[in-house]
Amino acid sequence: MIVHIVMFKLKEDDKNANLVKIRAVLEQLPKKIEELVSMEVGLNFDESDRAFDLSLYSTFKTKEDLAIYASHKEHLKVVDFIKTVVTESKVVDYRL
Repeated sequence: MIVHIVMFKLKEDDKNANLVKIRAVLEQLPKKIEELVSMEVGLNFDESDRAFDLSLYSTFKTKEDLAIYASHKEHLKVVDFIKTVVTESKVVDYRL
């Protein structure tokens, strides 16, 4: 099993609305991308400077499935939107 975690910091402009929108579009991806085994999207409640605003936790059967997800047209649509509202992101991928 492959775990893919991404954390995002959003721009302050329309931050709350964009958090809701990102969560909504991400949560639709498991219905559209069969390689995506599971996904959890969390909104952070910690307001410290070091905190990120949103996290994505997703799982895949193989590294190849993660690669398919990463280049899938539905995922890329979401990425295009996220790039317009995010100031920073961090990612980690590992095997369970």
